[in-house]
Amino acid sequence: MARKNLLAGLVGADEPNEAARPASYPTRGAAKSMIRSVGDLARQADAYLEGENIVEVDPADIDRSFVADRIGDDREEYVVLREAIKEGGQNTPVLLRPHPTESGRFMIVFGHRRVRVARELGRRVRAVVKQMSNEAHVKAQGHENSARANLTFIEKASFAKQLEELGYGRDLIVSSLGSNEASVSKMISVARRIPSDVIEKIGAAPSAGRERWVELSLLVGKKSDVTAQFLSDPDVEQMSSDLRFESLLGLLNTSGRKMRKGLPKQEHKWSAPDDALQATFKQSGKKTTLALEDPSGAGFGGWITENLDALYEQFQKTRSTKNGD
Repeated sequence: MARKNLLAGLVGADEPNEAARPASYPTRGAAKSMIRSVGDLARQADAYLEGENIVEVDPADIDRSFVADRIGDDREEYVVLREAIKEGGQNTPVLLRPHPTESGRFMIVFGHRRVRVARELGRRVRAVVKQMSNEAHVKAQGHENSARANLTFIEKASFAKQLEELGYGRDLIVSSLGSNEASVSKMISVARRIPSDVIEKIGAAPSAGRERWVELSLLVGKKSDVTAQFLSDPDVEQMSSDLRFESLLGLLNTSGRKMRKGLPKQEHKWSAPDDALQATFKQSGKKTTLALEDPSGAGFGGWITENLDALYEQFQKTRSTKNGD
C-alpha cells in the first residue's frame, strides 16, 4: 500500500504534455519527428522531468533499462560524478518508470550512473517516476543520452541495433537518437558486422569516429582469427579502449590503406505508358548506366543525345529549387 501512495500523482502520460514540448520539436510524420540539435534533445529530455514531484527510492528496488546504451564505463568520469554527489548531493533526479512486469519495482529510463553512485554510497535515489510505454521509454533514454551522456559512435550504433532487434522501427530509432535515417542505417550496419563480444571487448573507444569504425567493420570478419587472438591477450586488458581499437585496426589493416565499402548496386526498370519504350537504370558506386529498348524505332535514345544540354540545364534548375537556392 505504501508503494501505491508513493506513486500517487506521479504517474503521467506516455509523453510530455504539449506545453512541455519545445516548439522546435515537431511531432507529426517520420521526417518531422527528428530532433535537429543537441539543445533540442536536452530540452526534450528535460520535459520528462519538468513539473513532476521528486521522490526518494531505495536503489535496491531499481532495475536497469531493458536496452543498454553504454559499453563499459569511463572510470575517471564516473569517479568525478561520484565525488560530486558525495560532497554536494544528487542535484538532478533520475527518471524511473514502474517496472512493466515486476510489481513493486522500478526500471531506469535514464540516470544509470546516478543510481549506481547511490548504491555505492548507501543513499536513496532522488527520482521522478512516470508511467511510460516502452516506446516513450526508448525516446526519453535516447534523448537524454544523446544530449548529455556523450555516447560514442559505437555506443549509439549498439543502442540502435538493440532497438531494431527488439522490433522497433527505424522511425522510432531515428527519433530517439536525434539523427537521420542514413546515419542510423550506417550505425546498424557497423554494429551488425562487428560481433557484439568484440565490441564489448574493445569498449566505447571515444576517439574513434564513425569512419574508423566502418573501416574496422569491413576488416574484422575477414580476419576473425587475428581478432580473437589479439583480444584474448592478457595485456589487452591493461590498454585503454582507444588503444585497443587502434591496435586491432592496425593488425587487421596490414596494407595501411583505408578500407571503403562501395555503394550497393541498384537497378530500376521503367516502361512508357504505351509500352513503346523500356529503360533499365543501373547504378554501382559513382557509375550510372541507362539502357533503352526501343522496339518501335521511335528514336528516343537519339533524341536524348541531341538534347543533353537542355536536359542537364533543367536538372540543375530542379536541384537548385530543391536546395532552396
